[in-house]
Amino acid sequence: MVVLDVSVVNVALPTIGRELHYSPTGLQWVVNAYVLTFAGFLLLGGRAADLFGQRRVFLLGLAIFTGASLAGGLATSSGWLTAARAVQGFGGAILSPATLTIIVTTFAGTKRAKAIGMWSAVAGAGGATGALLGGILVQELSWRWVLFINVPIGAVLAALALAVLPEFRRDEARRSLDVLGAVLVTAGLSTAVYGIVNATSYGWGSTRTVVTLVIAGVLLLAFWVVETRFVDVPLVPMRFFRSRTASGANLVMMLVGGAFFSMWYFLTLFMQDVLGYDALKTGLAFLPQSAAIIIGAQLSSRTMSRIGVWPIVVAGTTLATVGFIFLSQLTVDATYVTAIMLPGCAVAFALGLLFSPLAAAATSTVAPADAGLASGILSTSRQVGGSLGLAILATVATSHAMDVLGHSLPPVTSPEYHTPATLAATTAGFNAAFRWSAGITFVALFAALLLRGAVAVRQPSPKVEVAPAD
Repeated sequence: MVVLDVSVVNVALPTIGRELHYSPTGLQWVVNAYVLTFAGFLLLGGRAADLFGQRRVFLLGLAIFTGASLAGGLATSSGWLTAARAVQGFGGAILSPATLTIIVTTFAGTKRAKAIGMWSAVAGAGGATGALLGGILVQELSWRWVLFINVPIGAVLAALALAVLPEFRRDEARRSLDVLGAVLVTAGLSTAVYGIVNATSYGWGSTRTVVTLVIAGVLLLAFWVVETRFVDVPLVPMRFFRSRTASGANLVMMLVGGAFFSMWYFLTLFMQDVLGYDALKTGLAFLPQSAAIIIGAQLSSRTMSRIGVWPIVVAGTTLATVGFIFLSQLTVDATYVTAIMLPGCAVAFALGLLFSPLAAAATSTVAPADAGLASGILSTSRQVGGSLGLAILATVATSHAMDVLGHSLPPVTSPEYHTPATLAATTAGFNAAFRWSAGITFVALFAALLLRGAVAVRQPSPKVEVAPAD
């Protein structure tokens, strides 16, 4: 549900933009408001799951996420929806690390590898199948139901969690959460994205852009100082990055997130705004990618114990680079099978390949008590890469389209947008973004060298005492 909530909204973006009057550059905040708070508070969520109990934190995150989904579905303005999406991301940040923590502390050895594989497949498929669900909801009901749908699901999940999840707690005298660190990193990343997005309108050398990015840098520097000097239990303990395997896994995941996260965003806009697909047809067009992710995740989880992490990561980043190169050949009269489905499935299959080995590598050198924090750091790397990647690639796409067109892009709702020149310029912008994505995954291929010799699964851990459910 948490991962799906990014992609399920993607299909509805054109409709949301028209109804709530988002600007072309402002529309990405429907996605990034969610992702940025998700990324900024993930580490806090992971730490909370370790300290206060996985089931308790799971239920708290679920309640916040479900309530914010209801509020977002009732939105009547762009500001209202953006704020609701930010709160939704906060709830997801509390909820998501608890899920992987429950798995890692419950299973050991080869069973853990299979469990992580299932978790990865569900997470990956959620990102792609959300497009189909979003298309159906937008077409048959309204865009508001891409958010309302979480309300009954959340209620059922809460009942099931109370019934079947045991509680695991760490007995610590000092239960400390670094709230200041979470606020600083979220503010820093949000300010950086704001500066990058507005660079399209004001220019990279403008005073507004420079000042905004400097403020972002100061906030992120303050986060680093707080983490290293002023808190006893930091969000990001530097000891995690002394391991080459953990550092490599997080670096590759950040680069991968920067490239992959934007694919569905750009393909959704291309299919609806350029090719004229409706929301349902767009959702159906993403269906083969769902299958590709599931197949890739299952294949990697079943083979990494035999061949290791590194070969799978190399194969995944190489395939992704090739797929993005082919995606960058879009035209205004592109055919679905050759221009969208085949390269899109190659990229999605690569994404499925990468989830399990990177998750296994990131948690392979930590104690069970730190599993939530390690999984939170990995998820944060993916989300930070995704949010910054979307901001940068969307800026690249818009700037390139404006250069081709010779002036600013007209609103999607205006007749000028649908002229051949504007559609060609918009498509050229998407192609530029996909070329940059290919470059990012190519860099990730070299970053994967840090994972040579990484173990495929963590060794069986000591038995974890599980407290009875309250």
